[in-house]
Amino acid sequence: MPSTVWLRHITIASLRSDVMAGITLAAYLIPAGLGDASLAGLPPEAGLYACLFSGMFFWLFCSSRHTAITVTSAISVLVGASLGGLAQGDAGRLGSLAVCTALLVAALALLAWAMRAGAIVNFISETVLTGFKAGVAIFIGATQLPGLLGLSGGHGDFWERLGDTLTRLDQTNTAAIAFGSAALVALILGRTFFRKKPVALLVIIGGIAAAGLVDASAYGVKLIGPIQKGLPQLGLSAVHWSDVNEVLPLAMACFMLAAVETVAIGRTFALKHGYPFNPNREFLGLAMANLGAGAGQGFPVSGGMTQSLVNESAGASTPLSGLVSSLIILLVVLFFSDLLRNLPQPVLAAVVLTAVTGLFKIGDFRRLWNFDRGEFAVAVAALVCVLWSGLLHGVLIGATISLVLLLRRASAPHVAVLGRIPGTDFYGDVAPNPENETVDGVYVFRADSAILYFNCAYLRERFLHFLEQQSGSVKLALWSLSTVADVDLAGAEMLSHLHSELSRRGIVFELADAHGPVRQSLRAAGLEHYFGPIQANTTVGALLRRYANLLETTYVPS
Repeated sequence: MPSTVWLRHITIASLRSDVMAGITLAAYLIPAGLGDASLAGLPPEAGLYACLFSGMFFWLFCSSRHTAITVTSAISVLVGASLGGLAQGDAGRLGSLAVCTALLVAALALLAWAMRAGAIVNFISETVLTGFKAGVAIFIGATQLPGLLGLSGGHGDFWERLGDTLTRLDQTNTAAIAFGSAALVALILGRTFFRKKPVALLVIIGGIAAAGLVDASAYGVKLIGPIQKGLPQLGLSAVHWSDVNEVLPLAMACFMLAAVETVAIGRTFALKHGYPFNPNREFLGLAMANLGAGAGQGFPVSGGMTQSLVNESAGASTPLSGLVSSLIILLVVLFFSDLLRNLPQPVLAAVVLTAVTGLFKIGDFRRLWNFDRGEFAVAVAALVCVLWSGLLHGVLIGATISLVLLLRRASAPHVAVLGRIPGTDFYGDVAPNPENETVDGVYVFRADSAILYFNCAYLRERFLHFLEQQSGSVKLALWSLSTVADVDLAGAEMLSHLHSELSRRGIVFELADAHGPVRQSLRAAGLEHYFGPIQANTTVGALLRRYANLLETTYVPS
C-alpha cells in the first residue's frame, strides 16, 4: 500500500492516535537504541542515530501500518561480534564499518525490491529462526552478564566470554550488582503488571537519578559517559574498497534477518487488521531505512516485533506514528542527550537482558518437540551453531539448514495408493482409510507434489515399490496427477520410461486427473506418443470404465 493511499485517509482522530503512539514508541526506542549500540560495540549515540534516521524514511515506503523500524538485539550483536576483529580496537573504524554494513544492507534490500523477491523470506524456516533466536539470546546474556556484575567486558566467542566471567566472580562490584538487580526487578515487575507502559524508559530515568543521588561512580559503578549532542557528520573516511568484501557476508546475514523479521511482522499485523500487505514494499522501506541509518552514522536496522506491538497497542493507525517517534528522538539528540551520560552500565545491561528474553521461548521448543522430533533437532542444531561457530556463521548455517530441509521435503514427497471412497466416484489414500475400495487388477498411485528433476527418481522408486506389493496380477496401473501442479522435462521422461517398462511387463499404464498446465507440459514433452491424446476429464473412474473389458469385472465405479 503506497504512502499516498493512506495519507488521503488521515483524519483528526487518526492523527491524534498516531501522535500518541509515536510518543510511546519513542519511549521504547530510546533505551533500545542505547542498549543495542552497546551490543554492537558502538557509542550510545549510534543507536539513537540509527532509530532516528531509519524512522524518518521507513514510514514513507513501507506497506505495513504498524511495523516499527528499529535496531534489534540479534542484528546488533551480530554486528559487534563480526566487526570487532576487522576494526582491531579502532572505535572510529568500527563505526565506519557499521555504517558501511548498513549501506550494503540497503543495497541488498533495494535489489530484492527491484527483483520483486518478496517470496525469498519464506525459504528461511521458522524452526531454524527459533533456534537461532534462542542462541542469540544466550550469546547476548554472556555479553551483558559482566556489565550486570560490575566486571569489564570479555572478548572472544560465547564459551570464552562465559568462562572469563565465571573465573572472575570474586571481582564483582557490590554497588553495580545492586543497581543491576534493582533494574532487573523493576523491569520484570513492569513487564508483568504494566505491559503497555514505557517501563524501560522509566527504569533508565530512575537509574540516572539514583546514580547522581549516590554518586555511583565513586563506588566503582561504570556509567555510559558523554553522548555526542547534535546531528552526526556524514562520511566513510575509514572504509576502503577492500573492506567491502570483508563486510559483505555480514551485510547479507543482516539483510536475511531483517527481511524475514520485517516481512513476518508486517504480514502478522496486516492479517490481524485486514488491510493489504505487499512484502516487496517492505523491502523498499527496509532499503530506505538502512540508507538513512547508514547516512546518519548508525548501523543496520530492521522491523522489531516488540516495538511494533507497542506501536499497535498505543493506538497507531498509519505509519505516521513512526515519523512522530523519529521527531521525538531528534529532540532528544539535539537538546537532551547530556541527561543520559549518568546512566549506569548495570542498568543498561538489565534493560538489554530483559529485552532479549523474548528471543528464547521455551514454549516454541516444547511445541517443536511435540510436533516433530526432527524439527526440534533442527532448532537445537541452529542454537548450537550460533554458540559454537558465532553469530555470522550461525546465520549462514541456519539458512543452509533451511534450504536442506526444503530440498529434503521436496525430493521425498508424500505418496499414496488410492482406493474408491465408498458411495462416491472419488479416490483417496488407502493406508489411513482401509475402508476405501480397491479393484482387483488395478493399481492407483498418487504423488502429492510436482514431478521435477530432483524427485522423479524417488517417485519412480516408490511407484514400483507399491506396485510390487499389490496382491494378485496387476493389469492396469494408473498415476493420478490430481495433486501435481507441475511436471518438468525430467519428470515427463520418467513417466515415458515407466510406460515402456510396464508395457514390457504386460501392464497398461495411464495418467489420470491431469490439470491444464500439466497437460500442456506433457504434450510438449511428447508423451502423447506413449499415452495417446492427453485430455481433460480423464479421471480414474473414467479410465476404469474404459478398461472394463480388460479387467473382466462388472464392478466399475459409476
